[in-house]
Amino acid sequence: MDKHSGNKFLEYFIDEKFYKETWYYYLTGDWHKPFPMELKRWRDMLSLQQRFNLRLPSELHCHECGIPMTGFWGNAFRFMGSTPSSFSPKLCSSCEQSARKYEVGAEVELTMIFADVRDSTPLAETLGPSGFKEIIGRFYKETSKILVERNAMVNRLMGDQVIALFVPRFVGKNHAEVALEAAKELLRVTGHSQGKEPWIPVGVGVHSGIAYVGAVGAAEGVTEIAVLGSSANLCARLSSKAAAGEILISEAAVKSGNLDVEGLESRSLELKGVNKPVSVQVIKV
Repeated sequence: MDKHSGNKFLEYFIDEKFYKETWYYYLTGDWHKPFPMELKRWRDMLSLQQRFNLRLPSELHCHECGIPMTGFWGNAFRFMGSTPSSFSPKLCSSCEQSARKYEVGAEVELTMIFADVRDSTPLAETLGPSGFKEIIGRFYKETSKILVERNAMVNRLMGDQVIALFVPRFVGKNHAEVALEAAKELLRVTGHSQGKEPWIPVGVGVHSGIAYVGAVGAAEGVTEIAVLGSSANLCARLSSKAAAGEILISEAAVKSGNLDVEGLESRSLELKGVNKPVSVQVIKV
């Protein structure tokens, strides 16, 4: 690589646009534009590094770069600063750290799950603070396990809600279908089945669309990886309308995954902040 090419490499590498493009690739597996010639050698080095990492003994490797996540080598990489991502123990923190540092994100097509505990306020009053903490902790653990197994990015565990993102890079092009199967499993694992009372009442919304996924800055340099936009808002509204034991699937998710909805109940919902009625299909486990 000559001097001129080296300078172009450095200029591109430190440019915020590079990190935005890399984050888009991280989520989708595609590049917005042809990969720059100046970075092909760097990409080849990363590919070699990934193959090397996968040879290191570990029960679990990073789904992205192959870094060992468990055992001796997992501890060694943690000592060097490579920790599990906040999204999933199947991912390391390197790409997430870059996104947070440069506050970058990307608009991507994905499928989202919003799962809400129904009637959480009276439940908290009945159980008391400690009892509510125990049952919510179990809710987080049980649902997160299902979502991680299906390669979802667990975007947030907050209050009485779980948000999961099914992006093409880690789930595949059939992300709507995978998300729906995960939603069904979320209801089963929380005890919703025919003739039984759930140990915690949960309603789920499933929606496909384009949303911003990336870092959002806050005070004192604190950043959060968030999902934003009208698609995320619509999915949140769907989950708030779902009764305990129900999955509300948007028409967009049905079309995205070419889902078989024959025989399912259809509803037309008036949602806050949405101008037109939204058609959904209803699944009860």
